[in-house]
Amino acid sequence: MRLLKTKLIIPFFILISIGCYANEIKELDRLTVKGNSFVNSENETFVFRGLNASDPNHLENLGHWNKSYFEEIKKWGANIVRLPVHPADWNERGKEAYLKLLNDGIQWATTLGLYVIIDWHSIGNLQTEMFQSDRYDTTLKETYDFWRTIASEYGNNTTVAFYEIFNEPTTYGGTLGSANWDTWKTINEEVIGIIRANGGEGIPLVAGFNWAYDLTPVLNEPLDAEGIGYVSHPYPQKRKQPWDAQWTKDWGFVKDKYPLILTEVGFCGPDDLGAHLPVISDESYGEAITKYCDDNEISYVVWVFDAQWAPRLFEDWDSYKPSRQGEYFKKKLQSYNYD
Repeated sequence: MRLLKTKLIIPFFILISIGCYANEIKELDRLTVKGNSFVNSENETFVFRGLNASDPNHLENLGHWNKSYFEEIKKWGANIVRLPVHPADWNERGKEAYLKLLNDGIQWATTLGLYVIIDWHSIGNLQTEMFQSDRYDTTLKETYDFWRTIASEYGNNTTVAFYEIFNEPTTYGGTLGSANWDTWKTINEEVIGIIRANGGEGIPLVAGFNWAYDLTPVLNEPLDAEGIGYVSHPYPQKRKQPWDAQWTKDWGFVKDKYPLILTEVGFCGPDDLGAHLPVISDESYGEAITKYCDDNEISYVVWVFDAQWAPRLFEDWDSYKPSRQGEYFKKKLQSYNYD
């Protein structure tokens, strides 16, 4: 597997310190799906360890959407960055202006050797078109059009390896109406068809219910689509400890047959900025989730590389001083070996 090759390996943080990525990369290899893995053109397996950016529009408004932001992500040991596009931000900035932000981010990622996930970052029930807050409001038509736009714009861009169709599906305990897996399958299959018809060569990613935690329906009713991966967001409070057996039952089993990527993991202490129930934990969660992923060759992406959004990975923009979870995940990501 590409991430953990054993020949002539140098720890990633040493590569950074001696400037080994000084020569900018012009193009990354196209990734595809083979069995339960992501592979390149030489049939090498890729396992991703990465970081979530905050919304590019948000970062641009703060003055932090720049190459140095991506360089810091690379220094922390990431080999992939997830770009969450909120529907409200997409509409606020406008399609053409937002695509300019994405163009810049994708170019910075390319030169640094970072793959990219583009994520339609809504939370709620797309079947009833009811959402957790106004920032996530969208429609089926807008969702279809977003992916038509992304596929047309970046379909042959090899850096944009993944299209995460919908961030976190949830009925919010029925307050957003009802939803069923058959309809959710159909919606995702429709999006995948639109992506492919508009030239999208990347890998679509499909999330389950319960805020993208639960993939149990995949056991008996996987999507009727080739070349895709599945997503889970297993934050600490989704299940009580010990976690491993429950993770396997709820989503880990998917890796037996299909590629699996945890596009959001993370934790914060009860007194940390923005602490709320689903993410309150400590380093024991970090150790458990990274070990589970390492043991099973499951990719993961940590939420979130921002000083205000929670659970945050650093405390201030001037120094990028790691937060509590930032200290854990920075050290962990820098411990992996890349050839």
